[in-house]
Amino acid sequence: MLKDITIGQYYPADTPVHRLDPRAKILLVFFYIITIFVVRDYYPFALLALYLLFVIKASKLPLSMLIRGLKPLRLIIIITFVINLFFTPGETIWSYGFLSIAREGIQQAVFMAIRLILLVLGTSLLTLTTSPIELTDGIEKLLSPFKAIGLPAHELAMMMTIALRFIPTLIDETDKIMKAQMARGADFESGRVLSRAKNLVPLLVPLFVNALRRAEELANAMESRCYRGGEGRTKLNELEFQKSDLFITLGNTLVFVCICLTRFISL
Repeated sequence: MLKDITIGQYYPADTPVHRLDPRAKILLVFFYIITIFVVRDYYPFALLALYLLFVIKASKLPLSMLIRGLKPLRLIIIITFVINLFFTPGETIWSYGFLSIAREGIQQAVFMAIRLILLVLGTSLLTLTTSPIELTDGIEKLLSPFKAIGLPAHELAMMMTIALRFIPTLIDETDKIMKAQMARGADFESGRVLSRAKNLVPLLVPLFVNALRRAEELANAMESRCYRGGEGRTKLNELEFQKSDLFITLGNTLVFVCICLTRFISL
């Protein structure tokens, strides 16, 4: 299951989506997330799903890999679905004791599940099609106007990118530790959910030790290369916002605006 987590991984390819300016991709993901939580009907969700499939096809990403990325979050999706199903007030269609299901609860539960699925798939596309260096540069450029009020744009961008980059690294470390302990007789797969959660406790100590060790190695590597933050730094490849990036950003933003407007139009 740990290998199925796609957030933080990069899938190298030569596609229009990969070549798009990272600032444009970050902005489009931001607008995409807003659209997900604005719409409240099946038609706009279907349009968003079609849009997402088009982007996945254009980026040449394996759809099976993105679907596998949902497996680690299936428990969160199920819990969110159940909470909205039983605790959303409205026209009651079934009740038993303190539990009741309303017509509005069914709709809200389905919508929240769809939102979470679309949210995970869409945000995974950002890291899968953008290298860590490009992502850092894009975040830094977008935050650079806030330097006037003292915001350390470069440092924040670096920390966010390192955190994303460490996700697959820590997943690999966890997988290795689990396999090593399973070879010594540890059981992480049988028993109830609570017992399996308790069995994961012995993983925490070696995982934290390895994480701290990697953090120290990274700090030493950055210090040995005289890294002192973003002040006075230059870049080998400067980001340039091309006309094609502008047209794609404006076109996709228009798509999101039209999808959002369906909330106020009865179909």
